[in-house]
Amino acid sequence: MRIDLVTLFPEMFTGVFGTSIIGRAVERGILEIAYTNFRDYSTDKHRHVDDTPCGGGAGMVLKPEPIYSAVRDIWAKTAAYAGKRCTIIFDPAGPVFTQQTAKELSDYEQIVLICGHYEGFDARVYDLADRRISVGDFVLTGGEIPAMLVVDATARMLPGVLGDETSAPTDSFFDVLLGYPQYTRPREFEGKTVPEVLLSGNHAEIARWRREQSLLATLQYRPEILPMAKLMPEDLKFLALQSK
Repeated sequence: MRIDLVTLFPEMFTGVFGTSIIGRAVERGILEIAYTNFRDYSTDKHRHVDDTPCGGGAGMVLKPEPIYSAVRDIWAKTAAYAGKRCTIIFDPAGPVFTQQTAKELSDYEQIVLICGHYEGFDARVYDLADRRISVGDFVLTGGEIPAMLVVDATARMLPGVLGDETSAPTDSFFDVLLGYPQYTRPREFEGKTVPEVLLSGNHAEIARWRREQSLLATLQYRPEILPMAKLMPEDLKFLALQSK
């Protein structure tokens, strides 16, 4: 199996994947791990990979162009894996990673893992992924640690890495809504545009849109956590309209 890690911090992985079971799997040729720093695909002179969020707000959002270029370059260089690869993005909207997920991923010949950072990805980046994965309802600095978890658990399923398979139940507890989609410049990218409300300057409407998008994302991807969320009367009214 080949695993491609798309990350701003490839040096974070070398110690973890250079030793123990994963290191031996690489030495034996069972596993191949490659690293791509998407900062290398930035086109401005300062090699920026992030920008301020459209509509305002704290933090920085990862731009789509460098990540698209990096992932497409990987796909082109590993064309032999087409149809046998899975491109994954880490996102709380995805199903929680379990032993069953690891077994499913071990059937692929290539996995491409896109690791985020800062306030997250421009929402258009998600179109690159075949599936989204969450490792739990907590906040991490970036996607590198989730990637380590996925690689380790999946590699253990490959013949020759371990003598046998083990499985363990995963319990999850959720108490917050999923986040709303984030966008940054450019305003238009490959026909996909930033929602006009985020460019309106109307902070009340922006806040309303973001709240509604958060509710919609939770309803669509993780409806089981809605009863645990603190919902206002207007939230309940909005959700009721979605079921009609």
